Order: sequence, then C-alpha cells, then structure tokens
Amino acid sequence: MKVGIIGSGGREHAICHKLSSIKKVKQLYCFPGNAGTAKIAQNISINLNNFDELKNFIKLNKIDLMIIGPEKPLVDGIVDFLEEQNIKVFGPNKVASQLEGSKIFTKNLCKKYNIPTANFGIFQNIDDAEQFLKETKYPIVIKADGLASGKGVYICDKPEEAKIAINEIFEGKFGIANNLLIEEFLKGEEMSYFVISDGKTVKKFGTAQDHKRVSEGDLGKNTGGMGAYSPSRLINKELDKKILSKIIEPTIQGLKEIGTNYKGFLYAGLMIVEGEPYLIEYNVRMGDPECQTILPKLKSDLLEIFLSCCNEKLNETEIIWHNKKSLCIVICSNGYPDQFNKNVLIENLSKIKLGTNEYCYHAGTELINEKIYAIGGRVLNFVCLSENFSLSRTQIIDSIKSLNWNGGFYRKDIAYKVINE
Repeated sequence: MKVGIIGSGGREHAICHKLSSIKKVKQLYCFPGNAGTAKIAQNISINLNNFDELKNFIKLNKIDLMIIGPEKPLVDGIVDFLEEQNIKVFGPNKVASQLEGSKIFTKNLCKKYNIPTANFGIFQNIDDAEQFLKETKYPIVIKADGLASGKGVYICDKPEEAKIAINEIFEGKFGIANNLLIEEFLKGEEMSYFVISDGKTVKKFGTAQDHKRVSEGDLGKNTGGMGAYSPSRLINKELDKKILSKIIEPTIQGLKEIGTNYKGFLYAGLMIVEGEPYLIEYNVRMGDPECQTILPKLKSDLLEIFLSCCNEKLNETEIIWHNKKSLCIVICSNGYPDQFNKNVLIENLSKIKLGTNEYCYHAGTELINEKIYAIGGRVLNFVCLSENFSLSRTQIIDSIKSLNWNGGFYRKDIAYKVINE
C-alpha cells in the first residue's frame, strides 16, 4: 500500500515513522517532509496550495491513502477536493475544520450547545474592542479569529497590553482580521485531550500536557510548543466522562445538525478549573509536539486505525496503548520564537545512540547533500518512553547533551509539575 502524508513537522515525521514499521505499507511519500522523513519516505516538493498539482501526483503514483497533518490545508478544503476525486483521505472536511479555522465559529457552537467555555465577546474594529476594555476585569485573553500557528493568543494583565494586542491583530499580524475575540481569563491548568472519529464513532486517543511558553517555569512568549508529556497528570475517570459528555459529544452532535460529520483527529485544548473542564480551543488535527509524545505509546496498527476512519468502521477497531509514561523535549533554533538563523548545520546526529523506547523526530530540518540543516524555529523532538517521567527526561537530556549542538536551545524543566510532586 502507498501512503502520502502532507506536512513537514515533527508530527508528520512521527506519523511517518509509525507507518514505516507496518508491513502493509510499501511506499511512503511526504509533502514536503523534512530531513527525518527523507530517511524513510520519498520527500516531494510540491505547491500545496495547488490542489490539482497534488491530485495529479497522487493519481500518477497510485497513492492509496492521504493523511493531512497540518491545519491550513484542512481549513482550505483539501479533504473535500480529494474526496471528490475518489482519493481516500484522512482528515476533517472544510466545514468541520472551521472548529480550528475560526475561533468565533467554535465559540458560537459552544453557546448554542451549552459547551462549557470562557465568557466572550466578538469585536469587528479597534474602537469597539477598546471601548470594551474600559468595562472589563483583568487579566483577559485576546485572540485572533483565524489560523495563527498557535501564536495569535494574548494574555493581558493591564489595558496597555490589551491595546497592543488589539492593534497588532487588526493591523494584520496574523493575516487579514475582520474580527477578534476577547474572553475571560480562566484560572486553572491546561490539558490536551485527543479523540479520533470516523463520522459515526468517537474513540479516545490519549491526553497530554504541552508547555507553550519559551522559557523555563512556563514564562516568556508563546510558542508552537516546547515539549509535552503524556498522559496528563490531571486525567481521571470522572474528568474523562465530563470531557466526553459536556464537550466532545455536543460538538460532534452540533456539527451533525449543521449537516456535516467529523472524520479525523480532534484535539481539545482544555482548562481544568476545580475539576471542571472548559474548552479553550479546538484543533482539527493532532497537536505538535503532543503527537510525537503520544504516538510512541500506541500498540495498535496506525494504518488500520486510519483506514477504519476512512471506511466508517472505527467501531470495529480496537485502540491499545503501552502502559508507559512519555515525555518530549523540543530543540529550537537560537532566537525562536523571534528572529532566528536558518540553514544552520547540525552535526553529530548520527552519533546519538537511541535506546528501544527513545526517538528523535525531525521538524524544521532539511537534508542537503547528505548533511542536515536547521531551517525552522522548532528543529528536533526527542522523546522517551519509560516507567516514570523523571527517567524519561533524564535520558532525553543526556541525548541532547551528546548532540552538542550550539545552534539551538531547549527547556530542561518539561513536566516539572508532575516530576516535582
């Protein structure tokens, strides 16, 4: 079987790596992939905005299944397009992808179906938004409406910060902005909760806690994710039941009532406040670096899971997990999330000896003349499964030290809340 994966990050390398060990998979293609996927798949440089070009390649090479990794092609409707061409594809359609494509779409869905979320207001211009600031309590959260690569969220402690956020969003920092969202600040602890759906059946696909802030102690600017651990320390049977019944199920039902089904991964970013879950946001794909953290724990055949979703037979597929703790640390280019140098050589990667339950997933890398270069902000993801988080973190840091790359940095405190308990 031939499988194609769209994307170039750590998430896509983790999916590619998992599929590469399955006998039924005869050929993998990554669009465009990275230096890690280049070792186990054929990287294809193609204009992902040109769906016809992609379709022609898929048909010419007789690819049996396409997996869509990142959010932009999903929001742009790539699933609808490929399905119209009778190409089997894993991921939600354009309407369902509005759960991530528009925060306002999701907020309105929450309001209609009584899904617990922070109170909010929607504003179309700077004047109305700033007028609202005069009546509000701090801290508050200000969000760009559309896709912003995980960075269009501001937590503001005072009016001056809020005004900067409003101006940056409406001035186009994250693309054309017709609306922005201002919502109350929920005081609790974040958790990432994943499910997979075939349009009929929904099954759990793990939990994680992501560290978004660039600096240790969860300080500094927001990033795409500096590391994660799974399972979340917050999850228990009672909370699990509340998340499914109060958040996931009403969302799936709400989509059905507007005439669409949800197929693919669904990632709920939650805030847990005194044991109660509140929806912060939805992502319509696996998280990054949560995917790299969760997938190594999967015992079941990932290809069969994908195919069962495409064929609406998820109810017949069992999802089994290794009973291990997983931890991921992301190495970033110096300067990230601001300006950073590109095309920085990474030496010594081949010298790192990874154990049975250790993984190195590539993200912002490129293979040029058999040498690996850092080309992105988040560069490498080191993951370790073990009996406890402390051991996983120690083993990863040992591997990173042996890499001895002075072009990047990483957080040494990933999972500090659960390790220091």
